[in-house]
Amino acid sequence: MKKIKFLILPFVFTFISSMVFAQNNSYSYLFDVKISGKGKQSIIFIPGFASSGEVWNETKLNYEKDFTCCTLTMAGFAGIKPQPNATFKNWETSIVNYIKENKIEKPILVGHSMGGGLALAIASDYPDLIKKIVVVDALPCLQALSNPAFKSSENPDCSQLVHQMTALTDEQFYQIQTSSISRLVAENSKQELVISWSVNSDRKTFAEMYCDFTNTDLRQKIENIKCPSLILLEDSFKTIKPAIEDQYKKLKNANLQYSTKGLHFIMYDDKEWYLNQLNNFLN
Repeated sequence: MKKIKFLILPFVFTFISSMVFAQNNSYSYLFDVKISGKGKQSIIFIPGFASSGEVWNETKLNYEKDFTCCTLTMAGFAGIKPQPNATFKNWETSIVNYIKENKIEKPILVGHSMGGGLALAIASDYPDLIKKIVVVDALPCLQALSNPAFKSSENPDCSQLVHQMTALTDEQFYQIQTSSISRLVAENSKQELVISWSVNSDRKTFAEMYCDFTNTDLRQKIENIKCPSLILLEDSFKTIKPAIEDQYKKLKNANLQYSTKGLHFIMYDDKEWYLNQLNNFLN
């Protein structure tokens, strides 16, 4: 089991008349997207690692009246057909292309976990493209929590990880996800749902994106972000505030808020606090 211990890290991680696939099943983007609401201002919801866009269902209900909501599920995750070249950078570029090609003016990005990392990366690399970002329980560099001196590799070799992941039986993979879920979601009624998204994800994509995302370090580039940024963090991070705030020190417009209870899926575990924070920031 030592070879697959990476799977149980606490950060395993995302109607214009009716719900539609904006790419009309052509997979011109590296995600599926569902459109709801009819507001002039658009919000793009990006789920976390191995998660479905369904993670935003309860959140969207509060905003569909006044906003157009574009809810993504990344290719290869939660039952969505995988696409080649699954990398953090390629996924970032695909979201940017979607914004530009669909002429979405200054969208708000709301991302959870790895989706929060994508929101940070997009706002860093395209600072004039985005109006605001909300980052739900994500850090600029996961590895820096255990190693502040971490430096990312230019071309990480993910082949061994892919081999280990694809060699697991369905039962082994399910058991691993089950063993870690209590560290991610306190709300019992949501645990099996989150597990189902992981077990319905493509294993190769799962391994490649885990490898690539854990090699990502945005600590320096976030100084390029111009837009207001709300960072919502899980309750346990209060115990390591200096480390968390050190990672975000170059984000000039950061508003860091720590939840009052719960775990990584703040939208489930501390829903009232979470929605209050979003409402104050978005409105």
